[in-house]
Amino acid sequence: MNENDYNFAFLDEGSKREIRRAIIKAITIPGCQIPFGSRELPIGRGWGTGGLQITLSIIGPDDILKVIDQGNDDSVNAISIKKFVSRCTGVEQTTDTQKATIIQSRHRIPEEKLGENHVLVLQVPNPEPLRSVERSVLKARQMHGDTEYSAAWLLLYEQIVRYGKITMGAGYPVLVDGRYVMAPSPIPRYDTLGLDDADCLYLFGAGREKMIYAVPPHTSVVPLDFDDFPFELENVEERVCRICGAENVYFDEIFDSETGERHYQCSDSGFCAKNAAAKQI
Repeated sequence: MNENDYNFAFLDEGSKREIRRAIIKAITIPGCQIPFGSRELPIGRGWGTGGLQITLSIIGPDDILKVIDQGNDDSVNAISIKKFVSRCTGVEQTTDTQKATIIQSRHRIPEEKLGENHVLVLQVPNPEPLRSVERSVLKARQMHGDTEYSAAWLLLYEQIVRYGKITMGAGYPVLVDGRYVMAPSPIPRYDTLGLDDADCLYLFGAGREKMIYAVPPHTSVVPLDFDDFPFELENVEERVCRICGAENVYFDEIFDSETGERHYQCSDSGFCAKNAAAKQI
């Protein structure tokens, strides 16, 4: 089978229309989970099928695609998705955040500021922020409808009582537009503040759970916290990227087993390469 045997962007037009309708509804109700008919794709569940279906439904021939996996442009996940989308659409690919129009990401937001010309699609393994406090899907939906989020606050309070601080790291729950508590994908806490009043459109897709939700541009997104235990970012101070020399970014920690030393480098590989190239000029 060659590229000409596929429909543009693989999915049939009816499927893409349904997914786009779900996206539009998600944009009009920020943070609310919208169910959709998740389609089968030639990749395994858990490899970003929800995010990929969103990308395939909104991408056009003139778009430029960037795919990252926890900040890395060259991981197996990122390369596989890029090859698949490219084979079905022929669109241009890039590792440059500013050049891209659609960015599909697994668990990271790029370091470079996103603008109104960007759509960031995040892959989501578990879209329900109340899953850890309420196992029943129906009861969780009712809690969202009633704005009953006391159990989510209680979970954070229990962590403070037990550990003296809020220990939740990736996927920190946020309140969107003053209404819905949302799971922002397992992005690190460092990325969470980037959702607030952003210029770009954020779309979240969970293929296995069959849910889509969104954060439109210039929407209020506030992490849950307490007055006496405010939201805190991971410590990035006094760390320098060993490749490009960047500071105050989100780092990957690398342990050298031979020397016993710890090194840090930018989690966003595209940003790191661009920054290193700029310093060599």
